[in-house]
Amino acid sequence: MSLPPDDDDLEDFRRRTWPRKFADALRGIKIAVRGEASYFVHILATAIVVIAGVISKLSPTRWAVIVLCIATVLAAESLNTAIERLGRAITRKHDPQVRDALDIASGAVLLAAIGAAVAGAIILLPPLIAMLEKR
Repeated sequence: MSLPPDDDDLEDFRRRTWPRKFADALRGIKIAVRGEASYFVHILATAIVVIAGVISKLSPTRWAVIVLCIATVLAAESLNTAIERLGRAITRKHDPQVRDALDIASGAVLLAAIGAAVAGAIILLPPLIAMLEKR
């Protein structure tokens, strides 16, 4: 979604179609993925986890947990990116409140990533270790 509507545009904003809403959301994902180096790390980790999951022949339930972990980390990173952009739009000067908001958002990404890593280790390590022991 773009800027909030002016009063003149409010009615058009309220009548946004579902396809338009999805298009705006996809645009936001594209902006975040292209604009943040952190996404590369998350996408690389996702690829490694998916490959390990395929090799491990995970059950559908375990895949569901892995997918939720990946989605949580990417959503947290997207929200962090949105807050960073909003903070830069508000001020380029040092502002302790903006700094705190940015640090809190970064902390949320860290918590999500740590939780996903722990869940991934619990799910992926036992079957991978068992496969290595068979060799």
